[in-house]
Amino acid sequence: MLSGLCVYVCADVVYVGVIHPYHLITCLLFTNAKKNVLCEKPLAMNNKEVKEILASAKRNDVFLMEAVWTRFFPASVEIRRLLAQGEVGEVKMVRSEFGVQLMHVPRSTQKELGGGAILDIGIYCLQFICMVYNGEKPECIQATGTCLETGVDETVVVTVKFSKNRMAVFTCSSCVQLPNDAIIAGTKGTIRIPAHMWCPTSLVVNGKETQYPVPEPYLPLNFLNSTGMRYEAEEVRQCLLKGLKESAVVSHADSLLLAELEDEIRRQVGVVYSQDCQ
Repeated sequence: MLSGLCVYVCADVVYVGVIHPYHLITCLLFTNAKKNVLCEKPLAMNNKEVKEILASAKRNDVFLMEAVWTRFFPASVEIRRLLAQGEVGEVKMVRSEFGVQLMHVPRSTQKELGGGAILDIGIYCLQFICMVYNGEKPECIQATGTCLETGVDETVVVTVKFSKNRMAVFTCSSCVQLPNDAIIAGTKGTIRIPAHMWCPTSLVVNGKETQYPVPEPYLPLNFLNSTGMRYEAEEVRQCLLKGLKESAVVSHADSLLLAELEDEIRRQVGVVYSQDCQ
């Protein structure tokens, strides 16, 4: 435990689940101790911190992965397969939404706790877009939003332009409930996540819906579909068995891109953390 928060250690890998501002110091603590690390998203508060964590992992020759659990759900695996096979043709537009009422949660509203919609839930929308466009760096990103009196973002709308006139847009909010769906629109059809885009259990492909259920829990869970965390855990296990230092599904390059885009979105919206000034 660190500062009364969540760190799980086993013989092979450390799972870091402390609040965002403590990710840097906790990851460095374990990577410098030659421990493999699975760290909750966002990997760090900004791109500078992400680079520091990745450099430590490389220097100490250990495995490190940002725990973007969504990418390992069977529905997400199927999305990547469909895109690779050209099921919907050339993707021209991606849209995603994630909004829940979090105003009663201090870590979502307080700057010193790493609050803000982008780092907490907007990252799910952003990683989805980056996954669909295969980790390509956008040509342009435009963001607008509203901030709380505490100085963190409350609701943000982001438009992203990629090469070949391909677009994406997402909305995230910590004050209102949104449909929390996502859609990929291509020249030959669409792939839609009808609900819970951050932990998907169904897909609608060209009008046909297929279920991808996660295992039933043995005990009550705090969060929806939390048994789905086993998929990212299995990815880490497989990587360690193969002697890999990063995952191809959430690579170090993926984490760097997410952090860079998050930094730019926050800059445009006007959110500055103390970590940005160090």
